[in-house]
Amino acid sequence: MKVELADLDAMDRFGSVLAAQLRPGDVVALSGWLGTGKTTLARSIIAALGHSGDVPSPSFTIIETYDPPAVRLPLVHADFYRLEDPSEIQELGLDDYRLGAVLLAEWPEHAGGFAQEPGCLSIHLETAGEGRIAIVEPGPDWLGRMPCP
Repeated sequence: MKVELADLDAMDRFGSVLAAQLRPGDVVALSGWLGTGKTTLARSIIAALGHSGDVPSPSFTIIETYDPPAVRLPLVHADFYRLEDPSEIQELGLDDYRLGAVLLAEWPEHAGGFAQEPGCLSIHLETAGEGRIAIVEPGPDWLGRMPCP
């Protein structure tokens, strides 16, 4: 499915629609070139889950966590860009962070990918003029709850 995101408002609306459908254990795998809006979409999702403060990019920390009551459900925002090998996620303790939480994963391919997980919603972002196009591929757990913006 392709979703046209003409501007930042459209990105925020899409993030809100996605956030409304999230359940613990879900993965939102955000891929695309630098500057295509992965962190922007992640921030929209986190804000729609109730977080009202700043949302730092996890580019350097790799993992940022958000817990209730600041958000509707536990969430892990990870940016795997700096990983050199997927085995490094074991050193980070990602499985411990993910327990009962949603994972927003930027650069999922650097962590070995998550598409094989039934709760994975893969979103590939591309530039399209001033806006973006999101190419969305839902895992089996998303069938029937896949939102249409």
